[in-house]
Amino acid sequence: MATAPKVGKDLEKRDRIVRRIARELRDGFYVNLGIGMPTLVANCVPPGMHVILQSENGMLGIGPYPLEGQEDADLINAGKETVSEIPGTAYFSSADSFGMIRGGHIDLSVLGAMEVDEEGNLANWMIPGKMVKGMGGAMDLVAGARRVVVAMEHTTRDSQPKILKRCTLPLTGVKVVDTIVTEMAYIRVTPQGLALEEVAPGLTGEDVQRVTEPKLIVSPNLKVMEG
Repeated sequence: MATAPKVGKDLEKRDRIVRRIARELRDGFYVNLGIGMPTLVANCVPPGMHVILQSENGMLGIGPYPLEGQEDADLINAGKETVSEIPGTAYFSSADSFGMIRGGHIDLSVLGAMEVDEEGNLANWMIPGKMVKGMGGAMDLVAGARRVVVAMEHTTRDSQPKILKRCTLPLTGVKVVDTIVTEMAYIRVTPQGLALEEVAPGLTGEDVQRVTEPKLIVSPNLKVMEG
């Protein structure tokens, strides 16, 4: 009984994050969605918008998650989850897929993160001493995509900041993050520092600052996040 409210709260957090990130999509964008929470953005593409979702395992044209009973075991994303396809979907080798990524053809990459710092450095692939399955395509994506958006919860399970002055974990990329979206805030990485532009309903800039290590530059036009 005690876990039910937490589950609901976690779903609400994720929903707020992915819906806000979906507002960053633009017609004609080629987008790569990282494993985990970022993949949920596929279900929130605005109606009428034509966005082409790309997966490192060799698929261009991912659709929303399939309904139960309509899954095709041969259609999976990089996280081994079953997905659907849109008209015109193309399939190719992972070598061709990474050629697209490394060639700068991805307009937007959405990834999860363990840590992000005030310079836009990203740590999201390993914790020293723990088992690592592999780095996946994150290092290529943050280096090759035209814009990188991080989707993550604002704090750890122990309520410690994940947005730091300096990352402490091994870096995935240096100065690669453009935007951070959490359940609490929408933050842009700028040469002057982290700019807080939106806060979740019911929160203030001070609330966000209390769980963020670096000093935030609060926008004079601070807005409430919209889903």
